[in-house]
Amino acid sequence: MSRRREALGPAWGLALGPKLFLLALIAAGLMITDHRQQHLAAIRDTLSVLLFPLQAVVNLPFATWHWASDATASREALMGELNQLREDRLDLQVQLQRLAALEAENARLRAMMGASRQAADRVLVAEILAVDLDPFRHRFTVNKGNRHGVHVGQALLDANGVLGQVVRVQPLTAEAIMISDADHALPVIVNRNGLRTIAMGTGDTERLSLPFLPNSADIEEGDLLVSSGLGGTFPSGYPVATVRRIERRPGEAFAQISAEPAAGLLRAREVLLVWTSHIDEDDGPGEDPEAAGNEALADASGAAATPDGQAP
Repeated sequence: MSRRREALGPAWGLALGPKLFLLALIAAGLMITDHRQQHLAAIRDTLSVLLFPLQAVVNLPFATWHWASDATASREALMGELNQLREDRLDLQVQLQRLAALEAENARLRAMMGASRQAADRVLVAEILAVDLDPFRHRFTVNKGNRHGVHVGQALLDANGVLGQVVRVQPLTAEAIMISDADHALPVIVNRNGLRTIAMGTGDTERLSLPFLPNSADIEEGDLLVSSGLGGTFPSGYPVATVRRIERRPGEAFAQISAEPAAGLLRAREVLLVWTSHIDEDDGPGEDPEAAGNEALADASGAAATPDGQAP
């Protein structure tokens, strides 16, 4: 090539120059013509369609790289967001559990404060620390003692009714007996008609016994039993139990009657210690629960089936 160029000499440069100039003029003319009159638009469109696959192939590596980068970044972002949402969900679940517990506690406390307004006596809220459900001993311990003014024989209520009474007091705690304890007796009246009787514990937290009502007594299943206030230990008018079963046997003096306690004996977490009016006035020691039970049993033998306020 170089030898041929040397052989041609200056004629090579002169021959190439006019050709380039001519081609440049043609290109410029085509550009001007296409710009003003769009004569080559159809040709350009056809060529763009024919060359599109080639453009796609050329652009494929770059598009693939960008797609992979975006996909990786999006996946990492999604995984991070997912992990954060999982942590937030767990935290919210814990808060929700705590909120449910607080709502339940507030409901219990509101109910108990409503109970305290009904009692119209001095009251103190206490928490149950321990429960002893020995078949022969239904006892529980609360976190209030004689430093808080708690005394032996004092009544305990929950939001639903009578729960028990104090049998032993220490400086910071007190032991109480449930109304379901087999050694416990509680004077009650039938709310419907004022019939007096004694509710005895059976050793079963779901059942009390009414052993001193004759077959002819006016009592029905579903009757509400409330505390009578006799003996001054329990405030009067508080729910004790609901009659669930009555069995009248011919030839026997007394009916077999069982009732379901109103208080949540196994569900209560907070209790209400009640100072009845006569104790506040006398400022004396509380009544011994066992002595109160014996006195109630003695009264029941003569007044079990009589309306409240009437002589047997």
